[in-house]
Amino acid sequence: MLSVTEILDLHDRLTWSWHVAPPLSDNSSPPHGQKEIDWLTLVSRQHRANFELWHIEDEARAPGASEAELAAVKRRVDQTNQQRNDLAEELDRTLLNWLAERGLPNADAPLHSESPGLIIDRLSILALKIYHTGEEAARDDAPQGHAERNRERFAILAEQRADLGACLDALWRDTLAGTRRFKLYLQLKMYNDPTLNPAVYRKLVREQAG
Repeated sequence: MLSVTEILDLHDRLTWSWHVAPPLSDNSSPPHGQKEIDWLTLVSRQHRANFELWHIEDEARAPGASEAELAAVKRRVDQTNQQRNDLAEELDRTLLNWLAERGLPNADAPLHSESPGLIIDRLSILALKIYHTGEEAARDDAPQGHAERNRERFAILAEQRADLGACLDALWRDTLAGTRRFKLYLQLKMYNDPTLNPAVYRKLVREQAG
């Protein structure tokens, strides 16, 4: 079900292809319990949310961006970050459904503090960092020392991803063996819910009162 090698390869392949030809199709999360979507497609959707979030945030850092442009970017960041978290939860939900059919996880096993979905989210971000750091290391117009600095950063990021991938592999192996377990941890984001974000509902109350 879960192969770290497949996940890392998929992240790298999609990161490269999306930079060549940005994806245009819908990236919405499937309804809970839907089984038509396969595991790696779900991994790719979660990675795409991170890909889009990375480049949307870059727009906010562009010199000369107007206040209106920054406000629009902020709203897109919030929406995409919500999607990113929803898809990470969907990864865990899919894994737990698959495990439940096999009588796992072992309820008596020690609980791991981080779920596979959250680890895969971190691996996705590392894949993006590695890609862009590689770009910087290869720049022809960069100042002196830039390439060397980014080659050092690239090596550090590659090591971090290898370490994190090994941790995910160990967690999945231990879960299958019944010696460790994980749970679905809902992020329960508040900022996108107008009934929970005071910056939104207080403004609405004031407008209605006026």
